[in-house]
Amino acid sequence: MQQNEALTFQKGLKDGLPICLGYVSVSFAFGMMATQGGLPVWVALLISMTNLTSAGQFAGLQLILTGGLYIEIAVTTFVINIRYMLMSLSLFQKVDEAMSSLQRFVLSFGVTDEVFAVAMQQKGSINARYFSGLIVTPYIGWAVGTFLGATATGLLPGSVRTALGIAIYGMFIAIIIPPAIKAKPVAKVILISVVLSCFFKWTPYLNRISSGWVIIVCAVIASAYAALRYPVQEAEVQE
Repeated sequence: MQQNEALTFQKGLKDGLPICLGYVSVSFAFGMMATQGGLPVWVALLISMTNLTSAGQFAGLQLILTGGLYIEIAVTTFVINIRYMLMSLSLFQKVDEAMSSLQRFVLSFGVTDEVFAVAMQQKGSINARYFSGLIVTPYIGWAVGTFLGATATGLLPGSVRTALGIAIYGMFIAIIIPPAIKAKPVAKVILISVVLSCFFKWTPYLNRISSGWVIIVCAVIASAYAALRYPVQEAEVQE
């Protein structure tokens, strides 16, 4: 694979800046929710600096605040974040052959949905310098946003805190609606997940199951249905 010499560390920083700005607002909401739930500021910051995954962190935070079991938290976050394994496998075909195993191991920590999308759009192979820069700015934005949200909780009026808490759900809706409109399989998966979630919520006895296991069951059933009903052909993968 031909290496692209134009992919420098500085270019990675520049390409990662828009991701950084987007992460600040989302991680701000995470930091605020963490401290509102009773976690110290340093714990909220530590979670963000060691995870770097929005959906997984919010789900894990909810389980932590509600006293979820360790195994429940581990399985839930694993199911939610398993997509990063697929992204890493795809990126493996694009990285520079000169990148050492240690560099790949370290840089894989920074693979997120947005970083993956930007990296895959680059022409030629991706070297360690560019990928490092592409990860640094989003990582800083995620950490800074978490810290600002965690420390600002006590300074913001209650109405503002409530509005910001609702904003995170609006963000997730904004993420799933566009692809659901374009692809019927995505819309069906979302609908199945919603129906299953409501089923667990309102069915006697089943509503006693903790939220973590409900997330796991709904995610596995919905994704399994999509994999069986709408398999991706090899030609589509190559495109």
